[in-house]
Amino acid sequence: MQVSSLNEVKIYSLSCGKSLPEWLSDRKKRALQKKDVDVRRRIELIQDFEMPTVCTTIKVSKDGQYILATGTYKPRVRCYDTYQLSLKFERCLDSEVVTFEILSDDYSKIVFLHNDRYIEFHSQSGFYYKTRIPKFGRDFSYHYPSCDLYFVGASSEVYRLNLEQGRYLNPLQTDAAENNVCDINSVHGLFATGTIEGRVECWDPRTRNRVGLLDCALNSVTADSEINSLPTISALKFNGALTMAVGTTTGQVLLYDLRSDKPLLVKDHQYGLPIKSIHFQDSLDLILSADSRIVKMWNKNSGKIFTSLEPEHDLNDVCLYPNSGMLLTANETPKMGIYYIPVLGPAPRWCSFLDNLTEELEENPESTVYDDYKFVTKKDLENLGLTHLIGSPFLRAYMHGFFMDIRLYHKVKLMVNPFAYEEYRKDKIRQKIEETRAQRVQLKKLPKVNKQLALKLIEEEEEKQKSTWKKKVKSLPNILTDDRFKVMFENPDFQVDEESEEFRLLNPLVSKISEKRKKKLRLLEQQELREKKEEEEPEGKPSDAESSESSDDEKAWVEEVRKQRRLLQQEEKVKRQERLKEDQQTVLKPQFYEIKAGEEFRSFKDSATKQKLMNKTLEDRLKIEAKNGTLSVSDTTVGSKQLTFTLKRSEQQKKQQEAEKLHRQERKRLRRSAGHLKSRHKRGRSFH
Repeated sequence: MQVSSLNEVKIYSLSCGKSLPEWLSDRKKRALQKKDVDVRRRIELIQDFEMPTVCTTIKVSKDGQYILATGTYKPRVRCYDTYQLSLKFERCLDSEVVTFEILSDDYSKIVFLHNDRYIEFHSQSGFYYKTRIPKFGRDFSYHYPSCDLYFVGASSEVYRLNLEQGRYLNPLQTDAAENNVCDINSVHGLFATGTIEGRVECWDPRTRNRVGLLDCALNSVTADSEINSLPTISALKFNGALTMAVGTTTGQVLLYDLRSDKPLLVKDHQYGLPIKSIHFQDSLDLILSADSRIVKMWNKNSGKIFTSLEPEHDLNDVCLYPNSGMLLTANETPKMGIYYIPVLGPAPRWCSFLDNLTEELEENPESTVYDDYKFVTKKDLENLGLTHLIGSPFLRAYMHGFFMDIRLYHKVKLMVNPFAYEEYRKDKIRQKIEETRAQRVQLKKLPKVNKQLALKLIEEEEEKQKSTWKKKVKSLPNILTDDRFKVMFENPDFQVDEESEEFRLLNPLVSKISEKRKKKLRLLEQQELREKKEEEEPEGKPSDAESSESSDDEKAWVEEVRKQRRLLQQEEKVKRQERLKEDQQTVLKPQFYEIKAGEEFRSFKDSATKQKLMNKTLEDRLKIEAKNGTLSVSDTTVGSKQLTFTLKRSEQQKKQQEAEKLHRQERKRLRRSAGHLKSRHKRGRSFH
């Protein structure tokens, strides 16, 4: 269990703890629970409280006994019995669920809205009925007095399905192009829908007439908020007879009194993400608003933050367990979140033991995926010399790498690099010393890497400051002070090689300035050694004179480029001569080659002649072939050329043909001898 505190409000994460890999068998999991104290102390409030991949929505039944959640993949709904603290049933569905509603006090009547326009009804025994709406749905609400389901979606109409008569009624025609969310006030039955234009339309179900219109997009814009697009309505919730909270896609929550068209309060999440859900907590006058990153709890009268909850993974839905301090979340991860906030209320009746455990079991947050296993790639295994373990029980293949025991990993890493800890310790000490130095009075010092580039940037900055038109031009950020380019002046791998051919050709005029800059660098280094507090300007011409000398005259630039090219050619010539001398001085040693079995050795002259032949043109090669007799060219009657050639036989083919010839001769000889014997035998019989 993990505990966090904000504004002195403790939040206990009951779903946090050591997570065991799915591929472990039940027997190994039980063995781990016996051996490992941390696993044994882990609180699993509800058994198998997770989805295969992602959980999308989560709700609690009215009697508080059942928790229903939908997720993927494959699309399914799971029902958990809180009295048994385990999974009651699981039903797979044909398509993903957009949202669902529990119509009864328990799980016996459920309505699902699918993303393929289907509406699915489930009873206690399972699937009951399926129907379809004309447009894709996004949300729906149930009106208990009339037994009507109100569906909103990618249409200007609000579809009504009467469950008592079993048929569709005339839809409500709104002024919006599309509707995102809807809600029905449980006190007086007012129906409200949030549109894509940022308005909220209120309808009276009894007369089927619109009774009010709120422009929330205009009211959500305040002096402190920055809005880049039109705010649309993404969440809607009633509280009591007169209070309504509206969430927008730009991250604002507006609190309305239905008697006024102006919001009482506008709360900005400061993340710019759509508001996913809104809940009211009446005992402390709090509003719980959630986007995909954070759940904020704030006072509905003053707007002051009470506390906030920021899970590791993105949120899809939030559900507040009634009359308690428990919060359930549907996340972009298989495990669903369970949080207990004692300040909001007591623990539910089915887990009343939490009140005694929360103060005793406080653990530090864990950041690793599997605490007892380390994920390593194939490259990591090569560096550690453990590639021979692939396929053994010590490595478990997973995605693009392997899971291995963390103890084995630490042992091998210590054997491969025994001084890793000492190096890590020295780096940490050096970082601490640099942090303390940064708090002192900073002198003008050049970085360790790319000193000349840094000096050039400093001179350019000074020129900008001296110029008279500096106020008219928009000031650009300095590379030396920008954190994005900090590594360029710290990592030696980014050192500019001024002796390279590319640098010398691209910067032909930099040589004159670089000489003066080197003098300045030497003076600055001497100044740093003397540890003077004030920087003395180096002797020579000021920067304006230098910049005038390094003018962008085209002729001077061309001459400098030619000069650099000549220098590069001379250097290349010297290098070639040195290589030639080295080749002449080297003594050639005899090299031995191994001939494969079944092959004959031919002289190296054959390969040389073959190479010479390949270098010749096609015409020359044809002439040589014609001389050898393997090729003949003749004219035809039509006027074209006729080319006849014979293929060269390899040594193996020649041997094979000779062997076949000997075989045929041997067979002929045997036939003759057999004929002679037969004729002698006949003559002998006739004689007798």
